[in-house]
Amino acid sequence: MASILLLLALVQITFASPIKERQLFSTPVVTITAPQATITGLGGYIEQFPGIPFAFPPTGSLRLKPPQPIETPIGNYEATSNAHSCPQFVFSDNPALNGGVSNSLLGDVADSGLAQKILSESEDCLYLNIQRPAGTNSSSKLPVLFWIFGGGFELGWNFMYDGIGWVQWSIDMGQPIVFVAVQYRVGGFGFLGGSEILKDGSANLGLLDQRAGLQWISDNIEAFGGDSSKVTIWGESAGSISVFDQMLAYDGNNTYNGKPLFRGAIMNSGSVIPANPVDCPKAQNIYNSVVEAGGCTNASDTLECLRGLSYSDFLYAVNSVPAILSYQSVALAYLPRPDGTFMTDSPDNLIFAGKFADVPFIIGDQEDEGTLFALFQWNITTDDEIVDYFSEFYFPELPRETIETLASYYDNSTNGSPYRTGDQWNWYPQFKKLAAILGDITFIMTRRALLFSVSVLYPNLPTWSYLSSYDYGTPVLGSFHGGDILQVFYCLFPNYACQAFHAYYLNFVNNLDPNIGSTDTTYPEWPLWNGTDHPIVNMLASSSQIINDTFREEAYQFLFGNVHNFRI
Repeated sequence: MASILLLLALVQITFASPIKERQLFSTPVVTITAPQATITGLGGYIEQFPGIPFAFPPTGSLRLKPPQPIETPIGNYEATSNAHSCPQFVFSDNPALNGGVSNSLLGDVADSGLAQKILSESEDCLYLNIQRPAGTNSSSKLPVLFWIFGGGFELGWNFMYDGIGWVQWSIDMGQPIVFVAVQYRVGGFGFLGGSEILKDGSANLGLLDQRAGLQWISDNIEAFGGDSSKVTIWGESAGSISVFDQMLAYDGNNTYNGKPLFRGAIMNSGSVIPANPVDCPKAQNIYNSVVEAGGCTNASDTLECLRGLSYSDFLYAVNSVPAILSYQSVALAYLPRPDGTFMTDSPDNLIFAGKFADVPFIIGDQEDEGTLFALFQWNITTDDEIVDYFSEFYFPELPRETIETLASYYDNSTNGSPYRTGDQWNWYPQFKKLAAILGDITFIMTRRALLFSVSVLYPNLPTWSYLSSYDYGTPVLGSFHGGDILQVFYCLFPNYACQAFHAYYLNFVNNLDPNIGSTDTTYPEWPLWNGTDHPIVNMLASSSQIINDTFREEAYQFLFGNVHNFRI
């Protein structure tokens, strides 16, 4: 996922004209009341309002604190250029943290001061971008598509995702929308754990940032021509997991000022992440490592010491632990964890208890979700070493025989990922097996478990699912995690898959049903995920087909029956 984001960043920096050069028409001006402000944007066929603050800058004493809404008048504000990205965390450059496998060159580049300048990184980063059709006004009442970016909860920024294309496609379909992209804190700035964080009430800050953005939209989007009662939240990867976490928040209470913050959800590659609490041993060890790297070990109040560090010293401290594109992969240092308030329990327990917002949703995966995350473990050459790897980095308290049983369902490398490629593309002796396991436990089988649980608890709740195979044949990676950013979000290849997803998604945003809205009959009926075979859309590059969501069923049944054991 990180590599996809970096690729898109280079494309954007190299080819995109400055945002001010897109101003073609009269200047749009919007007046809001919460807080009071007169906001000037950029004119054009698509009107834009980049860089609108939705909370006070989380700097100084507000570092590692929940977002504070702006309540004092702002006055005249020019939303005419993108704001800073939040501080990024891409690679660990310490070979000792990578199982001896060094990514130092990539890490030096990605975490360098030059990269930070290119991305304009800053702690002052709680802003959102709004894009709408020209001529939209406060009486338009258009549905709202609220985008949450991905990046393993460690990197990403909202202006990487330009919604102009989606607004234009919505106009072309006769179903116009307002597009919003929110920014939130990532890495140690947004998801630091530990008992000190829990006691301070400062856990899951990145999720709280997203929530603050949703509340700002509820208060103000109607002034921009949106309908606050027709908000769909959409995300990819960590953004998709965030979408589900917003559904779980406060035991499923998604209301604000007496009305729902969103009425539908779309999740691309991510949903349930069974997790141990914010003060669990792993999270505490990460906190202690950050404290040590920041020189705060002997402080009487280590959290206040971290808040008092210079920006560069704090950035170094929180980026001193393993990152997502490292040997430890998706055994993340920073991720959402139960805190007793925003997320009251592990997501799997909340699902089984029915404590989530029961809104219609679409959820799906890439066929080869795990290949990207298995690239850096090439010293794993035997079955025993795969078990050792999961025992050390993922599930240290789990009996070894449980992990051995899980691994046994993926014994044949010809059935590994990338799937349906025989013995091809086995990057190293255990690559395809590791990729298959990582893809299933992190994305694909948790998706199926969510859908099954929802079907039992809320049998009348509409849900749809998909599996994307449109990148079949890509060497080593197959239909890889993050490929939907290129193919679905940006439509880099304007083929059937791209166009079908746009039609289905825009139908859903407007009508809460992917089959209602567009008059184009090119795309077949997308069936609900129900019945015994659980039909899903298998999206190919030039066509689609309906398949049963029953592949690798034995592995799924084992994981589903032991979900409480596989918490990270």
